[in-house]
Amino acid sequence: MPVKMSAEDLTEFMARAFPQVNEDFIIDAVGEMTLRLRMPIAHKHLRPGGTVSGPSMFALADCAIYLAVLAMIGPQALAVTTNCSLDFMRKPAADRDLVAECKLLKLGRVLAVGDVLIYSDGVAGPVARASMTYSIPPQR
Repeated sequence: MPVKMSAEDLTEFMARAFPQVNEDFIIDAVGEMTLRLRMPIAHKHLRPGGTVSGPSMFALADCAIYLAVLAMIGPQALAVTTNCSLDFMRKPAADRDLVAECKLLKLGRVLAVGDVLIYSDGVAGPVARASMTYSIPPQR
């Protein structure tokens, strides 16, 4: 299945559809059923104890799956998360970007299922793993 939206297309879409969070993410790479998304860590992403907050990591994983789905199906602003499981495995580095490596496992007409591994940039072991399901709106 060919990629329908490039990193540039996705970035422009996010600027129009989600201007409130568009600047929180940088798309590093888009491939068939894959996407690499970066979150530059700022003070707003931190929690007490000098680590990145869980909600920030959830946002990164959720956005990575969303963008991977859109890369494959085209701009569908109403695709929504229907299920999420998130495992926190290691304390992320507060002074490094977080990087999400996303892989879509299934892309059907109605549902998409994907996995995301989140890393502190430059550190070998993942800090979190997410499994998510997205509902794709019907074509009209």
